[in-house]
Amino acid sequence: MSIPQSGGGPIESFDQLAAYMESGSKPKTEWRIGAEHEKFGWLTDTRAPLPYVGPRSISAMFDGLAARYGWSPVREGAHVIGLTRDGANISLEPGGQFELSGAPLLTTLDVATELQTHLDEVRSIADPLGIRFMGIGAAPEWRHEDMPVMPKGRYRLMTDYMGRVGTHGTQMMYRTSTVQVNLDYASEADMVKKLRVALALQPVATALFASSPFFDGKPNGHRSWRSRIWRGLDNSRTGMLPFVFEDGMGFQRYVDWVLDVPMYFVYRDGKYIDALGQSFRDFLAGKLPALPGERPTLSDWADHMTTVFPEARVKKYIEMRGADCGDQAHIAALPAFWVGLTYDQTALDAAWDLVKGLDAETREGLRVAASVSALQGEAGGVKLIDLARAAVGLSHAGLAARGFGEEVQLQPLVESLNTGRVQADKWLTFYEGSWGQSLVPLYEAASL
Repeated sequence: MSIPQSGGGPIESFDQLAAYMESGSKPKTEWRIGAEHEKFGWLTDTRAPLPYVGPRSISAMFDGLAARYGWSPVREGAHVIGLTRDGANISLEPGGQFELSGAPLLTTLDVATELQTHLDEVRSIADPLGIRFMGIGAAPEWRHEDMPVMPKGRYRLMTDYMGRVGTHGTQMMYRTSTVQVNLDYASEADMVKKLRVALALQPVATALFASSPFFDGKPNGHRSWRSRIWRGLDNSRTGMLPFVFEDGMGFQRYVDWVLDVPMYFVYRDGKYIDALGQSFRDFLAGKLPALPGERPTLSDWADHMTTVFPEARVKKYIEMRGADCGDQAHIAALPAFWVGLTYDQTALDAAWDLVKGLDAETREGLRVAASVSALQGEAGGVKLIDLARAAVGLSHAGLAARGFGEEVQLQPLVESLNTGRVQADKWLTFYEGSWGQSLVPLYEAASL
């Protein structure tokens, strides 16, 4: 989840909304890679989720990381809600998921090094406290009432609203974890092509990285329950965005969609003001019920853009959002997969050729099939394992063309393609076999 944005001053012209997105365009020499991943903390003696306060807690983790490694606290009111250092930050999801949002880096090898440093630092603080962190797409046993609630105003508002507009919103907030990568674009046309490829191939990422086959203490019938949850959250702000594939797609078309998504809040003077269900269009006209007569700033617009959750999202960069968190090798593989497909023009053009014939029904069908069956899924006559083989092959070629040796990071995906099995399949095999249908061993097996 995002922290308050710093987008700029008052909005004086409607054109500033699209211009805000366009200002993210940059030449290829300046493209960078920003990786993020979330993980669940748990107490080794009880397997309970990590609380926010106490001697063994998120607060204790923050204190230790700040004291030993030079992270600076980020506060909301009296509470520390995150840490920042050298362009990276550590933040909290609603249920205490511990998230690293990495600095903008040149190569995926740099990203992997950053990940290793982060995990080493976290372990050095966590291990003496009897704390571990696991990389998995959904909490396997914890109930909603077991989860801690983070002291963030944004989450209090969202929790209330999620219960009104969908069936799975609070499950997403409190009991799922993801890994994603944020990537740059050169121009409006480049953004459009990358976003189309990102959305069309997001089911492949969901399948390859599926690692959430358990929920509420038992198998849930899906390889990625996290992905299933997103289909029951809030249709006004999620999904595969069919309009992206229509003629006329560009910055302004994306702006028009975001404007029609109901608001959550306005951030003022360190507090979140309830604007649930209200219209940003009314805000632009000075008619927002939450702040009558006041008009928004670009920071308000940037905040509102963080409250839409499609499978790939645009701000001043593109976020790839369709993957479960998993083991360390898979966390490192996700940025490599998308960089290979999108940061080499030949690979990007080939990726678009691969998916441009898919219609909206097939793209959505593949999204559903990926969550249920991972690489064994299919829709509209398209088998996910075949699409994944082609996509990983293009990614490998794109990474090789970059010349940094990043293609080695695709190895976990290659292994899955060779066997047809993903992380979720491995966990289910253990569950039905040597674990004797117990999830106790999963905590250690999935720990980072």
